Amino acid sequence: MRQAVLSLFVTALAGLATVVPAQAKTPVLVELFTAQGCSSCGKANQAVAQLADDKGVLALTYSVDYWDYLGWTDTFAKPAFAARQRAYAQKFSLRDVPTPQVVVAGREQVSGVKAETVEALVRSAAKVRANAPDMEFVRGGDRVAVGSGPAPRGGGEVWLVRYDPREQDIAVKRGDNRGQTLVHRNVVRELVRLGPWAGRPKLYRLPASASDDELKTVIILQGAKGGRVIGVLQEAEK
Repeated sequence: MRQAVLSLFVTALAGLATVVPAQAKTPVLVELFTAQGCSSCGKANQAVAQLADDKGVLALTYSVDYWDYLGWTDTFAKPAFAARQRAYAQKFSLRDVPTPQVVVAGREQVSGVKAETVEALVRSAAKVRANAPDMEFVRGGDRVAVGSGPAPRGGGEVWLVRYDPREQDIAVKRGDNRGQTLVHRNVVRELVRLGPWAGRPKLYRLPASASDDELKTVIILQGAKGGRVIGVLQEAEK
């Protein structure tokens, strides 16, 4: 039994021969950290929702929970999302975590209300050669294979993101945004660190989804502790 499992592992990594084809070009990852209790976040939500229509961009919306004290509990927030933002804050040497905040390709960060600056950063990031390793979902969908490539200083990390691609309007009933309806797009519902990556081929097992079947799956390969994004793998359209 052990020999059979080892054989499957070697086969999957050898040229990634038993995997589902991925899309040809890696999109620019745009991550918005927002909150329904943040009075200036509505404008950023709108800008990122529009940016999500760009096929060369993967825009993800993370709701953070540290604005809940103002009286409205964010309907999408999870502590893991705020932890991801704090990792970026440390990487960018920020004194605190600004909201709304946009991080582009793990390389640059800017206020989410500065839509033109965000777009300029996206154009700049699209010109950067990612030098990403091969990344593919293994047939069956319960694992992902990451190939070999130059690892960043300090190593890399592989993350699983599951997000809802549907546009959602949330009517806020308390707090600074009381009476307003905020638009949300590509809302992240699950964020899981799959493990480290040191530049060598490796298989990662994907946890079962705890949410509905409408969610889309993304794999992010980036430098450890909020480093630059090296590769992005999106599941094929169904």
